[in-house]
Amino acid sequence: MMFYYSDLFKEKVEQLHPNVKKVLKNKLELMYQNPKHPSLRTKKIKGSSDIYEASITMNYRMTWQYYNEGILLRNIGEHDKTFQNP
Repeated sequence: MMFYYSDLFKEKVEQLHPNVKKVLKNKLELMYQNPKHPSLRTKKIKGSSDIYEASITMNYRMTWQYYNEGILLRNIGEHDKTFQNP
């Protein structure tokens, strides 16, 4: 499985605290193995047919969708702010 990164996702990752980046790396490794791994707490975003959310920390979430036999990472950030533009 391949990861694709939106420009927004790349921009937001650059702004993350180093500790959050470290946790993100571990979560992406889990996602690579299983996008619905229980510790990701993956669920479909309400009102969307194909966009999912996954938990990074208790305060940070990322949004993603299946794309070209891989995963497109769309957005990442604090819980409520991330869902304003999934």
